[in-house]
Amino acid sequence: METTNQVSKEEEAEEQRRDLVVSKEEEGEVEEEEAHPYSFHVSGPRNLSTLNWRDLIYSTWKDSNYKRTVIACFIQAVYLLELDRQEKRTQETALAPNWWIPFKYKLTQTLIDERDGSIFGAVLEWDRSAAMADLVLMRPSGAPRAVLALRGTLLKSPTMRRDIEDDLRFFAWESLKGSCRFKLALEVLKSASNSFGGSNVCVAGHSLGAGFALQVGKALAKEGIYVETHLFNPPSVSLAMSLRNIGEKAESAWKKLKSMLPYSGQESRAGEEGDANKNLGLKSWIPRLSSFKNSGFGVGKWVPHLYVNNSDYICCSYNDPGGDGGVNKENVAPPGNGPVAAKLFVVTKERQKFHEAHGLEQWWSSDAELQQAIHSSKLISRQLRSLYSGSGSGTSSQVTQGKS
Repeated sequence: METTNQVSKEEEAEEQRRDLVVSKEEEGEVEEEEAHPYSFHVSGPRNLSTLNWRDLIYSTWKDSNYKRTVIACFIQAVYLLELDRQEKRTQETALAPNWWIPFKYKLTQTLIDERDGSIFGAVLEWDRSAAMADLVLMRPSGAPRAVLALRGTLLKSPTMRRDIEDDLRFFAWESLKGSCRFKLALEVLKSASNSFGGSNVCVAGHSLGAGFALQVGKALAKEGIYVETHLFNPPSVSLAMSLRNIGEKAESAWKKLKSMLPYSGQESRAGEEGDANKNLGLKSWIPRLSSFKNSGFGVGKWVPHLYVNNSDYICCSYNDPGGDGGVNKENVAPPGNGPVAAKLFVVTKERQKFHEAHGLEQWWSSDAELQQAIHSSKLISRQLRSLYSGSGSGTSSQVTQGKS
């Protein structure tokens, strides 16, 4: 009898020990999950002020640093939505929601690439019920009613092929209109603008997503719908741009050569007529390398925000006064002249690796230093040329710089 009781006690103790081990393992899994490098509390912004009733008096959204931080977090959420999908995370273990919930927003729509089923964008709307739970009775001034966030290239096998395909599309043609993502993003952004008004809608993107955000924002601007646009590390290098630069240099060289040639009055008229035909032929193919067309846009009504890093070779050309390696700077409008084309924020850090300079995390980092420049960017003027060419102010537009 004693032997039987002892065995029973030992079995019971062993069972309790196993239960304890399992319990600790489960707790360890939770701790491991919470310590995921992409968890909001691990890699998200530090010392972030939470929305409260005081925002009714002074909105934190009026602080450009706060707005930049939140918008960047929304884009990070889109990256994580796709990673959550790939890793088959459940609603309880998903990483993405924690990147919008603290800001009182909710997910209302995801944008799916029909080619591979990947998530490349999301619409986040102001969550009134969540805000009222924290005594924020109304949306703070400056907070958008809806945000369309677009991610960039994700080097994971399920989506890498289509991401790189669109990267090459931009590199070759400086246009993303041939992608199914452009069409869907434009439809969603237009729908949100119709529902809430263009002034209450924001579009933002990082890297390749910034390229899409720039082009869909510009497409709506041509229709007279002006949405707030934030572009983080937007792509600036393309084959089409390089060919245009070659064409412009060739045309400039021909004009200089022509001015040096002796000619009579009759030869002058014939030469001028021939030059006109040559210039017409030269100019006829240069614009074809760009998707931008003149639409008589109102100056200053659409001013995108660009966030670039000098150590990031993908976007650093936006901070080049010449926009093409310092060539043809005579065409750049001097500070104080022309309309505001864009707000350019520049991070300048020495000895930064590319993945850090191109990363999204730097834009919510507490030590982010945005320096102020005093020049205009020819590249931005070229990107927005079709919008401003009908304004009578020339194609070179002033770029205002922001300082953190």
